[in-house]
Amino acid sequence: MDFQTLCTFDTFKSAWSHYGYGGDLRALVEQEFTRIKEITYLDHAGTTLYPESLVRDYFQDVSRNMYGNPHSHHPSSRLTQDTVDRVRYRVLQHFNATPEEYSVVFTSGCTAALKLVAESFPWRPPTESEGGSHFCYLTDSHTSAVGIRGLACGRGAVALPVSPQEVEGRAQPAKGEAAACQTPHLFSYPAQSNFSGRKYPLSLASGIQARRLYPACEHPGRWFVLLDAACHVSCSPLNLQECPADFIPISFHKMFGFPTGLGALLVRNDAAGILKKTYFGGGTAAAYLSGEDYYVQAANISDRFEDGTVSFLDVIAVNHGFEALYRITGGMHNIQQHTYGLARYTYMLLSGLCHGNGQPVAQMYTEGQFESPSTQGAILNFNLKDSHGQIIGYSQVDRMASLSNIHVRTGCFCNTGACQSFLGITNQQIRRNLQAGHVCGDNIDLVDGQPTGSVRVSFGYMSTFEDCQKFLNFVAECFVEKPVTVDRVRLEKLAGATAACEGSSEEPPIDITPGGTAYTLTNIYIYPIKSCGAYEVHDWPVGPLGLLYDRGWMVVNGNGVCLSQKREPRLCLVRPQVHLPSNKLLLRASGMGTILVPLENNPQMHASYQVCQSKVCGDRVEAVDCGDEAASWLSDFLGQPCRLIRQSPDFTRDMKKRPSGAATSTSLSLVNEAQYLMINRASAELIQKLMSSRFEHALLDTQNVISRFRANLVIAGGEPFEEDNWPHLIIGKTRFVVAGQCGRCQMIGVDQETGNKTKEPLMSLSAYRDGMVTFGVYLTHQLPEGSSNAVRVLSAGSLIQPDASVN
Repeated sequence: MDFQTLCTFDTFKSAWSHYGYGGDLRALVEQEFTRIKEITYLDHAGTTLYPESLVRDYFQDVSRNMYGNPHSHHPSSRLTQDTVDRVRYRVLQHFNATPEEYSVVFTSGCTAALKLVAESFPWRPPTESEGGSHFCYLTDSHTSAVGIRGLACGRGAVALPVSPQEVEGRAQPAKGEAAACQTPHLFSYPAQSNFSGRKYPLSLASGIQARRLYPACEHPGRWFVLLDAACHVSCSPLNLQECPADFIPISFHKMFGFPTGLGALLVRNDAAGILKKTYFGGGTAAAYLSGEDYYVQAANISDRFEDGTVSFLDVIAVNHGFEALYRITGGMHNIQQHTYGLARYTYMLLSGLCHGNGQPVAQMYTEGQFESPSTQGAILNFNLKDSHGQIIGYSQVDRMASLSNIHVRTGCFCNTGACQSFLGITNQQIRRNLQAGHVCGDNIDLVDGQPTGSVRVSFGYMSTFEDCQKFLNFVAECFVEKPVTVDRVRLEKLAGATAACEGSSEEPPIDITPGGTAYTLTNIYIYPIKSCGAYEVHDWPVGPLGLLYDRGWMVVNGNGVCLSQKREPRLCLVRPQVHLPSNKLLLRASGMGTILVPLENNPQMHASYQVCQSKVCGDRVEAVDCGDEAASWLSDFLGQPCRLIRQSPDFTRDMKKRPSGAATSTSLSLVNEAQYLMINRASAELIQKLMSSRFEHALLDTQNVISRFRANLVIAGGEPFEEDNWPHLIIGKTRFVVAGQCGRCQMIGVDQETGNKTKEPLMSLSAYRDGMVTFGVYLTHQLPEGSSNAVRVLSAGSLIQPDASVN
């Protein structure tokens, strides 16, 4: 197979199937990134590109809303406070953490976050009885991380650079009693190298904290871990439940492209007390005296470290960044698969590309050979070579690439340690290169014929196959002595080495039943208002009562009695939508304007609105009225007096029949029986086929049938109704216990799109199940003894493991 054939989309797709996000990627790029035009942008590790919808939505937000200084107390100030806090929660949710575990401190960027840790860490010089603090860092680290040593050593600490091989290679049983020595030490490492894209094990964090790894095992004291995640999180998921690092700096422009000049430091709450600030700015004090040395820091960790007014308009833009990211891609797992596939393909072809005389064109700088997205990110680092094996200076490559409208990064990328390691540059050569006039960031690419840096190509979530193709053709056209050839032996070796990574990810392994079936969560629905329309989501938090905001509200008539579709089928035409960025519940219906209802219970709501009592399935519930605007809107649409009420935040309602293995106290929202309702797509398809066989034409399609059963969770795989026999299951990493089968009534006869009533599918269901009209199963959380109460997120596409042995 010649080079041009290898550079085709068909060849790429045969090597990697995870391309794009389920639609036309080229059309998406043309719609969201029109400014790219003829540019091939391959510097996403420097900063990625923002979608135009992000900026439009942001502009509409700040044009429509009045945001005041969050340190004031007027309404526009409180709007800012609430919005900024919502962004903090959104950041934590993205990294699978909770406010009880981590705090988000906004900074001007990742470097400022690193500097904050350096300035606040309590470095100790050695004493007669104890050794001093150590600042240990991987040599493959960004300049901003290595720079911590200036502050650390200036305060008496010892700087200890270690190679990646030493951390695990020199591990041994810990020396000294941990409790006997409380000297604080800091270990810093990148989740992903910004030079080569190598991903370091996230498990290093807990290994260092437990003093199982070098150098913590040789130095008694308390070891804290700083995980530089800026490069990693641009294209890969980060789960802080699996990596309990103490301090995690990130940069938002690397994730979203916009805003710039904004980053964050995620601080593990248990470790926050170790940081001691000396300077205090506006908003960080609980109290202080101007005439005396008296200062008490703010109790809130975020407030404590955010000197002055946070860049709140930029923070608000982060909300729109998350919205755009998930809307376009579906989440970080999809981005990781897409970008890794592009990088892997480009690596394989560039590695195999040869001059006419058989000499390789590229010298690749990577650990391993792109075996898996868990060990390699979407970055390629290399130098090009001529047909005599001599390095071509990176400045020449950069100039030629720019002429071809290809944007790459060259140099050492603020990572001298990795540059030295891969290029074989000694410390003496670094000093000699400086004397020869070469400084970081300049265009002097060769000194005495030896390279001073390299070329880096990096991909982002909007990168396309055409970007790879154009880059590879550029190299072949401009730097390869003809005829262009490929090293087939090397390509076959690489293809074999990387074939196993096709399905690899950070998701749990696929569970295969004895029958050979994989189960998947295909859809997630929440029903914010009981008996009203569904709101489909892709990723959603699991709260203490079930899916967050599911059945948190309900409609009652003039007498305070709960309305359902049995009596008022037009309720299904009310389409609630939870808008997390604005903290609002949106109510929409045909012919009606949209109104907004606050998501969170206002502490003043009890004083402003009536606290009322109602009933759900015979149980008394306490609720709070949501006000006249919502009541008037619903009354106008439904044609009868009614009110919108929401469950009171301090009211608890437990399951009547708590299944074995469920939490000791299983609280419910305004649902009928249990926290979740799950149905199997195969069961719905069977009922649809039964109806089609009974009538000359199909009355309902499968999706219509599914919508009538109003499930929270829809799964695919296996046989119809086999879910009835599952006592337990795991979705993603969240455990559930089955709480029984769901009995059905005439409400499944309501078409959820029109509100019209039919006798189906109730008749076909009853006939098939011999009068037993059950469909779907109830679920509730399963919390094993000693398990964490951390909030989890369910995601469509997650794998499901039905497991009778879970306990």
